[in-house]
Amino acid sequence: MRHWFGGSMGTMNAAPSAGSPAGAVASPHAGPAAGSLAGRGSGRGSGPVPTVTVGTGPLSLDDVVAVARHGAPVELSAEAEAEISRSRAVIEDLAHDTVPHYGVSTGFGALATRHIPTELRAQLQRSLVRSHAAGAGPEVEREVVRALMLLRLSTLATGRTGVRLETARTYAALLSAGITPVVHEYGSLGCSGDLAPLSHCALAAMGEGPVRLADGTLSDAATALREHGIEPVVLAEKEGLALINGTDGMLGMLVLAIHDLRHLLKIADVSAAMSVEGLLGSDSVFAADLHALRPQVGQGASAANILAVMAGSPIRESHRTEECTRVQDAYSLRCAPQVHGGARDTVEHAARVAAAELASAVDNPVVTPDGRVESNGNFHGAPVAYVLDFLAIVAADVASMSERRSDRFLDQARSHGLPPFLADDPGVDSGLMIAQYTQAAMVSEMKRLAVPASVDSIPSSAMQEDHVSMGWSGARKLRRSVDALGRVLSIEVLTAARGIQLRAPLEPAPATGAVIAALSARTNAAPGPDRFLAPDIEGAHRAVTDGDVLAAAESVTGALR
Repeated sequence: MRHWFGGSMGTMNAAPSAGSPAGAVASPHAGPAAGSLAGRGSGRGSGPVPTVTVGTGPLSLDDVVAVARHGAPVELSAEAEAEISRSRAVIEDLAHDTVPHYGVSTGFGALATRHIPTELRAQLQRSLVRSHAAGAGPEVEREVVRALMLLRLSTLATGRTGVRLETARTYAALLSAGITPVVHEYGSLGCSGDLAPLSHCALAAMGEGPVRLADGTLSDAATALREHGIEPVVLAEKEGLALINGTDGMLGMLVLAIHDLRHLLKIADVSAAMSVEGLLGSDSVFAADLHALRPQVGQGASAANILAVMAGSPIRESHRTEECTRVQDAYSLRCAPQVHGGARDTVEHAARVAAAELASAVDNPVVTPDGRVESNGNFHGAPVAYVLDFLAIVAADVASMSERRSDRFLDQARSHGLPPFLADDPGVDSGLMIAQYTQAAMVSEMKRLAVPASVDSIPSSAMQEDHVSMGWSGARKLRRSVDALGRVLSIEVLTAARGIQLRAPLEPAPATGAVIAALSARTNAAPGPDRFLAPDIEGAHRAVTDGDVLAAAESVTGALR
């Protein structure tokens, strides 16, 4: 099963119950959160998920989704274990050096000028993690925490951080056991990595702080580790720093967003095709030769998808040869491939950035392949933050166009013969009037979420960290935006289905008919008197996010692009 957990930023969590570990809040893990997506789109069934092997090379996007969302267990490759051991020997040699080395025998950030004596270095690492585990606010989603832990483990596995092998193995054991540290909404500035979120994870590896078990039950880390036979880590030189100095939180959320947006942009093509069909629009503008005149890759793919879904539509054929005063359809119909295609190309740009980050070893300092230990600035989240903001922009625009298509169905002056608001008895019934209000509210919110986070910066650490990326904040708002996009598109699918059914006795395209049948299994989609509408909207959303809508369309068209 595939799950989206995309709406937590706006969710107020209840206070912890009596006896809960200090700092814990009510969990988004007990059941599907707002925006949860489960189903065929992931290509995974409900059986056991294969183990993901973390090696010295990059994880794939699918690896991250498997561990974060589907609970795949994790193991280190033999090559990774050997490389971890080699770089650890470099750090242990430096630990006895009389020359100060950042993160090994010094303080951190603005306190890096202090040389720490040998007998205090274990305390130094513990103190670093405890003090930096300073998150606040609601608990973030399980899949986000698992993603950031996996990505931190992937960096450890490169052998560029200098941690001990047992520390890396502990992270793999936590992931495989389904033990998820409690991480909070606020605390990361996206520079020096996602410090606070990663510190909460490191704290759990030390056997401290609250965690969630595989079933979502709240526990304390010491008990959870003991019950699963995992020995808490006693951090040695540099290890605390290595566990918290990365872009793993924002990168994990970027990977999940890319995965989900690839699915939703196919849904957008399906919903646009249904709207063009139901509004008696023309399919001629989607011809391949027209789009070849502007060879944007995503645009061509989107146009081909829309044509495939509309193929063989008796509704379209009914007005193809009729004299029509409409020379051109409205932009929200005619220009759907241009908007959806631009969004697709942006997602693929973001995927290239994510792939480079997945191949990165982000830490400071790093152990180079030739054995040097060097300070660097690779922890700065700017490359990831920029594309997170970019994706929020295109998600908002795709949703905005979807809402405009839905609104055309409801306006008697623009729907070409359909009843006002698609109501059964207009005046007595309101039909889908307020469903469009719901879309409009979400689109308005998405426009606010499209304001970039990465242009902001608040200096920290006594001006040592005087420019930050705010990438974590960009990722958090993108999750809300992706969730809203799925819901906006779901309402368009529901609206277009009713509009098409009201064209009876004309039949829809075979692909459209298959989608309407899939919707009917989840909703009372047929036209009729007003009824409690929220369950139908939620049912349409589940049909979209579970993969039913896309599977239905592709059962006729074949795989959409």
